[in-house]
Amino acid sequence: MAVIVDSDILIEVFNARNPELLAKWDNLRQSDTPILYSPVSAAEVWAGAKPNEFDETAKLFESLQCIPIEKEIGTQAGHFIRQFSKSHKLGIADALIAASAALSGADLWTRNRKHFPMKELSFF
Repeated sequence: MAVIVDSDILIEVFNARNPELLAKWDNLRQSDTPILYSPVSAAEVWAGAKPNEFDETAKLFESLQCIPIEKEIGTQAGHFIRQFSKSHKLGIADALIAASAALSGADLWTRNRKHFPMKELSFF
C-alpha cells in the first residue's frame, strides 16, 4: 500500500515543529511503503516557500514520488466537486488530491480529514 501525503503534512515535516508527526514520518520513510504526492500539493508547498527554503523544499520532493494527474483523476475530481462542493466547500485542489488517492488505492495522510468526506478514501 502507498501513502499520498497532503500539503499540510509536507509543510509540517518541513517546519519540523511537531515531534509526534515527525516520528510518524520517520517510521513511514523507514518502511517499504511508497510515499507519493500530488502536483497540487507541490504547487501549494512551492507557493508558500521562501527563496531561502528552495533547496530544502527541492530535497524534500526529490525523496518522494509524484503521482501524475491524468484524465481519470480529473474526471473523478469533477464528480467529487459536484457531490461535495456545497456540503463541504470542496475545491479543485482537494478534489484532485482525493481523486488521486481514491484511484491509486493509496492511503491519504492529511490533517484536514473534514476536507475529504469521500467514502472511497482510506487514511494513513
